Amino acid sequence: MAISYKEIRTERQWKASTGLSEEQFNKLATLFEQAYVELFDETIDERQSGFPSESVFATYKDLFFFGLYSIKSAPAPGGLTYDLLALSFGLAPSNAYQSQSLSLQVLQAVLELGGYMPKRAYATEEEFKKHWPPWTYV
Repeated sequence: MAISYKEIRTERQWKASTGLSEEQFNKLATLFEQAYVELFDETIDERQSGFPSESVFATYKDLFFFGLYSIKSAPAPGGLTYDLLALSFGLAPSNAYQSQSLSLQVLQAVLELGGYMPKRAYATEEEFKKHWPPWTYV
């Protein structure tokens, strides 16, 4: 893998590449592993054992870093395209897309597992109003 979290030396680099501090990254990486296994009912090694070639993302942290990096570098106009993301990590562009989709699926499960996911549905109007201040829905 061309870019790796293992090469990050400062908090500034952590925040620039992932949006997280090193401590936050490591805490969420533990949840990422747990969410991955719960989501797919197998470990990353078991899941990758059926593929003919070795995966660029051999560990949970590798895949987690890739997902965060791809989100962090994509939003601005002129951000990384899948072609550039693939080049940065030594992948084919189609694999960059698939790996990002996979990592985002697991990341959503991490946020739900850790209680970090924002509430998206409300059973009643009263529940909605209780959750949000009045100025947000007037």
